[in-house]
Amino acid sequence: MNIGKWIKDKTVGVLYGGLSAEREISLLSGKAVLAALKNIGVNAVGIDASPRLPFELSRKKIDFAYIALHGPGGEDGTVQGLLESMQIPYSGCGVFSSALCMDKAYTKKILESADLPTPAWQRLVKPVDEIRVGRLPVVIKPATQGSAIGVSIVRTEKEVAPALKKAFALDAVVLAEEYVIGTEITVGILGKKALPVIEIDAEGEFYDFKSKYTPGCSRHIIPPRLPERVVANAQMLALEAFNALGCRGVARVDMIVDKKLHPWILELNTLPGMTETSLLPDAARAARISFSDLILQIIKHSL
Repeated sequence: MNIGKWIKDKTVGVLYGGLSAEREISLLSGKAVLAALKNIGVNAVGIDASPRLPFELSRKKIDFAYIALHGPGGEDGTVQGLLESMQIPYSGCGVFSSALCMDKAYTKKILESADLPTPAWQRLVKPVDEIRVGRLPVVIKPATQGSAIGVSIVRTEKEVAPALKKAFALDAVVLAEEYVIGTEITVGILGKKALPVIEIDAEGEFYDFKSKYTPGCSRHIIPPRLPERVVANAQMLALEAFNALGCRGVARVDMIVDKKLHPWILELNTLPGMTETSLLPDAARAARISFSDLILQIIKHSL
């Protein structure tokens, strides 16, 4: 398919904003995508994903929806299901894989069933009796939030209760996960290929919200400071995870490589950020794919 020719006579709706805790980041991602599409001559319109979304999609006669939403309500299969029912093709993963990847507990179950390495974990609901994933430190995080929102590294017993309170304020289900010390990396998947691996050198204790979205608070190192065989293995594992969870089009697989150089899969992001500090565009640039070409390839591989 010549995606450039196909899209020229279509009206593309870029869906951004929404109601999740990641609304502001979604606005940045969506507006960057919208500007890039307009710059290459595509008839693109921005649509804030409010409760009026079905009306706006119909009123603006959208032929294709580029989803630039992050977090619950946009990344969890909800919008994807709406678009399916309206028979509007859209970017990224389908309903089922979107829902699976948004829920870190179900992601873990699929990874384990596919014999893919992921840190030990425990699903927590109130009331929490005890945390049984091993000795401290552990990572406490909401099951269905992104951008490291609500995540805590718990190093002492007195930090457990505040971390649980913080996570449960955002989600009814929380994960306790073994804390793996090592090198944080991420592997973007475009179509059926792994993009160059990025090492994340964050200013803070881990790659938290501030590190992700504040210029200068993290470095994206390409290629990572790891042996080539480890990098190749991480790309292979990322592709296997992408396929195991039924993903399509695009995703980003976040991993950590321990001190023995074993990669561990943490989670999959089916709608990676597209801001000026985002990882996926950096990986694409390393593969000599421009921002506008990245968007066109995401659309092509999603159809």
